[in-house]
Amino acid sequence: MLLTTGQAAEELGCAITTFRRLITAEVLPGLSHRGVRVMTPLQVVQALRERPFAPVDHLSVKEIGVLRVDAARQTGGPAGQRTGFSSRLAPEDLLESLRGGWRCDAVSVAAGGVLPVTLSGYVVAVLTGLGTWEKREDGRHVFPDAVLAGYVTDLATPVKHLTAPRQADRDIADLLLGTRLPSHSGGTVAYVPTHSSSAN
Repeated sequence: MLLTTGQAAEELGCAITTFRRLITAEVLPGLSHRGVRVMTPLQVVQALRERPFAPVDHLSVKEIGVLRVDAARQTGGPAGQRTGFSSRLAPEDLLESLRGGWRCDAVSVAAGGVLPVTLSGYVVAVLTGLGTWEKREDGRHVFPDAVLAGYVTDLATPVKHLTAPRQADRDIADLLLGTRLPSHSGGTVAYVPTHSSSAN
């Protein structure tokens, strides 16, 4: 059974534009076209709905940054720069499009040690190596030593590619990739507590 983008979004309880980002970033398998409509297999949508939440409580820090991105697009900046995520990008190009510049609290991002990258609320990539940063004239921060620890090319299964040289970074990427990680922020970077405080 195939679902329209509207039907798939309704199944997931999200906006059509939110689901469309996953289509544009090419992280959903088995898509087909019916005229101008993109059709998604029901089992793919069900797999997305059943993806577990990120086990951030396994991390030894109190808070992590979360980089919320759109599907990759050209920015019109120098040398045809890109921002965002696409499963089609080579790892080096993907790292280049994700590692800066963002308006963020660079100290908090660095203290978290790991930066999950989410697209429509799903972790599609993980960055580590955030200990150094540079502040640009426009107030945005770049993390020149950031490492792409891993990324997904298929969210439904998920299919993970662990790319960090260090095993510890690959382990963190394996833990987080393909999971759901909701975050709320007015900006590109959100801050998520790793341990929920017990309410009295």
